Amino acid sequence: MQPQGDIALIGLAVMGQNLILNMNDHGFTVVAYNRTVSKVDDFLANEAKGTRVVGAHSIPELVAALKKPRRVMLMVKAGAPVDEFIDQLLPHLEAGDIVIDGGNSLFTDTNRRVASLAARGIHFIGTGVSGGEEGARRGPSIMPGGSSAAWPHVKPIFQGIAAKVEGGAPCCDWVGEGGAGHYVKMIHNGIEYGDMQLIGEAYHLMRDALGMTADEMHAVFSAWNEGELDSFLVEITRDILKFKDTDGQPLVDKILDTAGQKGTGKWTVVNAAELAQPVTLIAEAVFSRCVSAMKEERVKAARKLKGPRPAIRGDRAKFVEDIRYALYASKIVSYAQGYMLLRAAAAEYRWNLNYGGIALMWRGGCIIRSRFLIRIKEAYDGNPKLANLLLDDYFRGEIKKCQKGWRNVVSMAAKKGIPVPAFSTALSFFDGYRTARLPANLLQAQRDYFGAHTYERIDQPRGQFFHTNWTGHGGRVSSSTYNA
Repeated sequence: MQPQGDIALIGLAVMGQNLILNMNDHGFTVVAYNRTVSKVDDFLANEAKGTRVVGAHSIPELVAALKKPRRVMLMVKAGAPVDEFIDQLLPHLEAGDIVIDGGNSLFTDTNRRVASLAARGIHFIGTGVSGGEEGARRGPSIMPGGSSAAWPHVKPIFQGIAAKVEGGAPCCDWVGEGGAGHYVKMIHNGIEYGDMQLIGEAYHLMRDALGMTADEMHAVFSAWNEGELDSFLVEITRDILKFKDTDGQPLVDKILDTAGQKGTGKWTVVNAAELAQPVTLIAEAVFSRCVSAMKEERVKAARKLKGPRPAIRGDRAKFVEDIRYALYASKIVSYAQGYMLLRAAAAEYRWNLNYGGIALMWRGGCIIRSRFLIRIKEAYDGNPKLANLLLDDYFRGEIKKCQKGWRNVVSMAAKKGIPVPAFSTALSFFDGYRTARLPANLLQAQRDYFGAHTYERIDQPRGQFFHTNWTGHGGRVSSSTYNA
């Protein structure tokens, strides 16, 4: 029998099933396989009934059903399961075939797999796929990287099933070599952490400082979603606040305040530290989830550690507007930091990243999709070498509009004892970035005093280092200068 499959997909969890159905809708014949083979038959008898989807009950059967070059996409848990399936596939593949990892893999693992499979003549693609269950079914954001020779063979499928935005542009394009695709997905997820934390802090202020009900907050988020904060996460926050439990009470009020995480936010923060990029807002978002997990300890601490009462009196509508300013300005800082990290990674790993193109890929289908992203695309299309998003004329003007309200919210939260770590760190970063002379001169003097680590002088050219015998009884030998 002549092979019919355009692509195979391994992994029939929700994302895998929906991607298969999406591909089928766009005219591609997909071969479906799962480690638990009974899931293949269940899928064909139910969700995929009446489609062109082909079921496979073994790896050899899967490979035999594919047209050449064979394209096999893995939608399995990151880490060892990806390597295990690659090992199972390799004996049945030949030079020119393509393996695709669509999970949330760490980009360094993708670098390793690209090199390892290339040595055997196999092309490897590591691609971020964002949008959750609905995105996978109706059009996700897809961020492919890896072996560039494989891109022409998967481009029609990926761009066909991806979300479309203005003018029918697909939210999918080639990102770069090696682990670039998974890296961009990692940054997407880090920004997602930040966006969710910022929205949570806005909710916290309205709930605890202003005493607003879920229905009142639903109205606020509904209004916000009609303006510059229009986004998927604001939209679902609006819907969550309206949703009632079986007793008619807001369901959100009954959910335990401990947040989980799968690791991509942490990866972003670790990589930011490695590349010496101050991605402070995503870091605070990650650590805020860690604090939330300390539920029992927080309950005990709340009985013993007293602070001011959180209630804020005065013009409630005005303070809600200030919260909107704080949310919007902090969001700008979050994306500015994310793009700083992308630029540093491009330099470190020698990737040629299209920053405007990345904003377009995030414009639709993914979790951080928002109206705001078109402005980022315009900024980088206008100046591909833009050093920082905060220096773009549009965003500089937006920050200027927000500053007074943003500062009021952060200062009022501090006075009232309401934690707003993401709002606060965003403002601190903004103030640090716009400060021409920071106190690091004293820090360098301290380092030279106790460790002879040397310093540069403002009256001498950059790159010349000096050491002072601060005590009068130290030596003349200085430590070598380096940046860790």
